[in-house]
Amino acid sequence: MANRQALKELQMRLAERLQLAKTQGIAPSWLAVEAGEKKYLFPLDQSGEIFPWAGVQPVSYTHSWFLGVASLRGGLYGVVDLAGFVCGQASGSRNELARTESRLVSLNSALEVNCVLRIDKLAGLRKQDDFIDFSAPEAGAGAFFGNQYIDLNGASWQEINLQLLAQQVDFLTIAA
Repeated sequence: MANRQALKELQMRLAERLQLAKTQGIAPSWLAVEAGEKKYLFPLDQSGEIFPWAGVQPVSYTHSWFLGVASLRGGLYGVVDLAGFVCGQASGSRNELARTESRLVSLNSALEVNCVLRIDKLAGLRKQDDFIDFSAPEAGAGAFFGNQYIDLNGASWQEINLQLLAQQVDFLTIAA
């Protein structure tokens, strides 16, 4: 009986939160990461789990930004070097110290792509209040680029729409 009451209370709290979100609107929130020389924002609702650097098995005849495959929590994931894919430059050195800070960020399972993005460093969570200005993506930028945000310190952060990234033919075509 107590479980039924607790479930009912949980449902009521969730309904209240949903209603509040509808009336107030939800401000975007992001996972902030660094890759190469750039700072990026991943929408939290499109981001998945964060893994430490794991043993990656190289795959022959693929683009240089496709680092290989890794077994993470029993699943097989393709590992993409974010800076290598976005900028054409490999992020960070491949030495052991750089690997201890690098992370693998998976795409949300709802996107249905078993892929993790290798980043150099996690920079925490950000919300819209953390930025003082924004601008639309530059002309000719990839379709997956969102707005560019400027934080309180003047640093520039590029939003990446992971859902659009996961649908890009270039991203899905790993063969060189």
